[in-house]
Amino acid sequence: MENVTSSPNPYTHPGDENITGLLATHLRAADLFWASQDMAALAVHAGEQLEEARWATVDRPSPCGLMVFDGGLGMVQVHPGMNGPVTALAWGPGPGETLVVWHLMTGEQLTGGVPVPNPEAVPPLIAIREVRLPVTAEPVPMDGLPSHEGMDPSRTIIGALAAAWHLMGQPQLIERTVQEPHRADGRSLRRAGLPADGVSLMALRRQYTPQDRDPDAGTDQRTYRNRWIVSGHWRNQPYGPERSLRRQTWVPAHMKGPEGAPLLSTEKVNVWRR
Repeated sequence: MENVTSSPNPYTHPGDENITGLLATHLRAADLFWASQDMAALAVHAGEQLEEARWATVDRPSPCGLMVFDGGLGMVQVHPGMNGPVTALAWGPGPGETLVVWHLMTGEQLTGGVPVPNPEAVPPLIAIREVRLPVTAEPVPMDGLPSHEGMDPSRTIIGALAAAWHLMGQPQLIERTVQEPHRADGRSLRRAGLPADGVSLMALRRQYTPQDRDPDAGTDQRTYRNRWIVSGHWRNQPYGPERSLRRQTWVPAHMKGPEGAPLLSTEKVNVWRR
């Protein structure tokens, strides 16, 4: 984490602590996550359909974290008239009741792959922007996130982060493994006082059975003569004591209707191949 730096940021607020120091504090405490390319693609797709999200500690996989998205998440406005690619997101508590989400690009993206005289001076990840999200008891609409200095957060990128957090809690969809550091790297991390717990790797399962049933299935007394495809979507799923709590759960695309019945055709077909 020593090589992660923050570029000068003109979007700080009066009275803030040193922004680079805050980023370093978050990264030292961060749990590490790696989202495979298919996981990142699903997070972007599902995030576009997410209408609201909460940003409290209980809603995150860890209070502070760093998640790298294989293939990236797209572009974000860095300065008026200038955009930059986002490959990773880091998060941690910010001033007041806020969550700071750092947008990071790779050193290779910064240099454009062109050899530089001193490549060791180019950090692997560079913070290009920070976004502040309100930590509230109630969900915040994704289309109503606060702007900073006239710059709105990217709904695509922030939505992908929220979706990734939700998807990580669905083991029937996401396979999660831990890659431990090599012994020498582990010793170096511990000597530096940094976590050496490994990186959580997340990928879509190649085969899974959705553990979700349509609430109307078998209860409407109707007889279906055809099958049709139900698109992937979010559902406010009950859980907890007497199923009194709710959480956003992604319902994968699935077939509905009696087995062997004709499949209804539509004018538009979306196909996702892995």
